[in-house]
Amino acid sequence: MKLLLTDGGVTNPSIKAALVRLLGKPIEESSALCIPTAMYGHPMVGPGERTWQFISGRSENPMVDLGWKSVGVLELTALPSIAAERWVPAVEQADVLLAAGGDVLYLAHWMRESGLADLLPSLHETVWVGLSAGSMVMTPEVGEDFMQWRPPSGDLSTLGLVDFSMFPHLAPDGLPGNTMAEAESWLTGITGPAYLTDGQTAIVVDDGAVEVVSEGTWHHYPPAAER
Repeated sequence: MKLLLTDGGVTNPSIKAALVRLLGKPIEESSALCIPTAMYGHPMVGPGERTWQFISGRSENPMVDLGWKSVGVLELTALPSIAAERWVPAVEQADVLLAAGGDVLYLAHWMRESGLADLLPSLHETVWVGLSAGSMVMTPEVGEDFMQWRPPSGDLSTLGLVDFSMFPHLAPDGLPGNTMAEAESWLTGITGPAYLTDGQTAIVVDDGAVEVVSEGTWHHYPPAAER
């Protein structure tokens, strides 16, 4: 699977160009499935109007509204109640999966419960575009600051498809978002390498190679043992 791990969506031409490069064809020739699941688990988002805005492409985070050939909805909480043959072919045929932000542990839980997490390694050419929690779910650890919901199993791990962690929504002091001081505090609980990103930044992972694409601000930190 190819990953485009964004902070705020496809917010600038550089991130959009990276997406097209991963797809290997124009957006208007590509089919998408959007995954709103993470939104339900976050106390500041939840079900309702904002979920509808994401699905309908009317949110402030450019993802669903990029001009796809087709867009469908993949609701992970529904998948355990239906047969795999009802949804797996749709995932396998999609060019891109668009994962909304929200609660990262809620998303990780339902990716496992639904069977999507087990399916991901077989999707070699599929592009995963994450937004905030939709990106962080691919990392090995997210830190206490981003744990609002706790799974019944007590498992606080994310999927670990990449070897680095992400701190999103970095913003200058006094502006909406996360401050550098908050990011530095978060870093003390992260053992591996980490990226701090703002809304104009994305991380591309393609065949094991990692590239930062940004028209904004980002920082990279080595593992804790090397800081």
